[in-house]
Amino acid sequence: MLSTMLFRTAGPPGRHGRTKAMVWTLRKKIFIGYGITLGLMIVVLTWALVNLLHLGKASDAILEENYRSILAAENMVYAIERQDSAILLLLLGGYEDQAWKQFRDNESEFFLWLSRAKDNITIEGEERTVKAIQDGYTHYLKLISELKPVYRSHVPETATFYHETILPSFNSVRAACIHLREMNQETMFKASERARRVAQRAIWSMMIIGGAAIIIGLGFSVILSNLLVRPVRRMREATREISSGNYDIDFSVSSSDELGGLANEFNAMVKRLREYRALNINQIMAEKQKSDAIIRSIDDGVVVVDNEFRVTDVNPTAARALNIEFGQIQNRHFLEVVKNEMLFNHVKQSIETGQPSPIEEQKGILTAEQGGKQRHFQFSITPVHGKPDTLLGVVLLLRDVTRLAELDRLKSEFVMTASHELRTPLTSIGMSINLLLERTMEKLNEKDRELLLAAREDLERLKTLVRNLLDLSKIEGGKMEMEFEKISLQKLCQNVAGILENQTAEKRIHLTLEVPQNLPEVKADANKITWVLTNLITNALRYTESGGTIRLSAGHHGPYVHVSVIDNGQGIPREDQSKIFDKFVQIRNDKALGGSGLGLAICKEIIRAHGGTIWVDSIPGEGSTFTFTLQSVE
Repeated sequence: MLSTMLFRTAGPPGRHGRTKAMVWTLRKKIFIGYGITLGLMIVVLTWALVNLLHLGKASDAILEENYRSILAAENMVYAIERQDSAILLLLLGGYEDQAWKQFRDNESEFFLWLSRAKDNITIEGEERTVKAIQDGYTHYLKLISELKPVYRSHVPETATFYHETILPSFNSVRAACIHLREMNQETMFKASERARRVAQRAIWSMMIIGGAAIIIGLGFSVILSNLLVRPVRRMREATREISSGNYDIDFSVSSSDELGGLANEFNAMVKRLREYRALNINQIMAEKQKSDAIIRSIDDGVVVVDNEFRVTDVNPTAARALNIEFGQIQNRHFLEVVKNEMLFNHVKQSIETGQPSPIEEQKGILTAEQGGKQRHFQFSITPVHGKPDTLLGVVLLLRDVTRLAELDRLKSEFVMTASHELRTPLTSIGMSINLLLERTMEKLNEKDRELLLAAREDLERLKTLVRNLLDLSKIEGGKMEMEFEKISLQKLCQNVAGILENQTAEKRIHLTLEVPQNLPEVKADANKITWVLTNLITNALRYTESGGTIRLSAGHHGPYVHVSVIDNGQGIPREDQSKIFDKFVQIRNDKALGGSGLGLAICKEIIRAHGGTIWVDSIPGEGSTFTFTLQSVE
């Protein structure tokens, strides 16, 4: 906004020319103030760089000029000491070859470092010392050569010759090497002291120049900040008045630079805000009242939460459902108002992701006490987006499904009651048919026998339907007991394959197992999972042609084990795949094949009771894959 006001060209020609002059004036103030500070900083940095270069040169002198000579002197001392040790070893007797080899090796080493010392003469007197080392060592080698005939003649004067002639020469050469080392060390100490003085001088000079730069810079900064901040402070006070609702102010600045132009534009903005407020406040209030009225008239409960988890609005239905005081919830935290951690977790997930929170079908129901009775509400959470990539908050919708829940309960009770009542007469009818078949089978004609056999087959189908209805009612009502234990899926799958071996052989279908040996154990009810696998494989047998294949496979995926039954049968039409796990759904003329439409529904409820999920992937004409998950035990 500031740059727009500084460079705007609208208005009379005189004002346009004055704006350009004001831009130059303010720039000049800023440039002069910060230019001087910048110049002082450049001076300080330049001076610091010069001193650091001097310090670097002094350090390089320490390393380059003297370190090589010190290293050469140290190695010459070491070499001649090793040679002296070799002569002593020779005098001991019995080690002549070893002693002369050690002497010759260190002789080469001594000459190597002597040549390096001669190539690195950098200080006064060093050349004389190196010449003394060379002459002394030459004399030492000459004496060693005289020792050989004395040693070989085995005369008693060998030790005397060493102590009186060779040892003094050795000490002379060694002392010269040590003197060379001490000369260079002393030079290094002097160079180090020189570098220290350079460093101290650099530190003090930088402190003085830097302190002066800081004082001057602070002075200019204070002057410039007063020039700029004084009108800005007055503008801030005027802005505070406007934010509190007072638009009857007039802000003026005596300066003729950009701040004066900004003050004029600020006054124009205040005037427009005053007009806009007077024009739109009534319309805004009317829209607010309209939106409040719409929210309160909705039969479903509505709770509006912003992206900071504050409740911004709620209607009476939601207030009654959540047992909260309707007039004491505005701008309070969601947990403080609703006091339901499960709902808060879904709201938090939706706000963090910007997407509707995924809610499982069975867990999307909220139960609350109202007037001593339980009421059930199905809830959903929808994010509210403003501008692109801007989340304003979420809306929690509560739909009263108490009546539907009650109807579902009555239906389940009716199914269970009817199933129980049917078991006794069905058992009686079955016994009667079996007695008739046993006693009168030979007396009946072929048509009568076929009727009795068909009646027995239909009776068995009715018994299966009643058992399935009872099992489904127990599972849905949470009354079926689950005996959870650690089980091996490999053994369980082998048992299921053994149970169905005769059926697969009769239909000439090849059943294969693809269960790894290292598959982790799962926590499940072995009998219920056996029933699920048996049902899935039996369905695959019904829809797979003779000569086909069925694969029973399992694999470990994260915290779950996936178990799949795969066939190459007829497959399932795409329009039926979404409802195949519903109750009483029959696909591909199941009734003609003896299906009740409850098997897959029971499988779904059993797997859900285990905390897993089940689904189908199918391509019509190519086959189907039924997969369910169980939690692994690591």
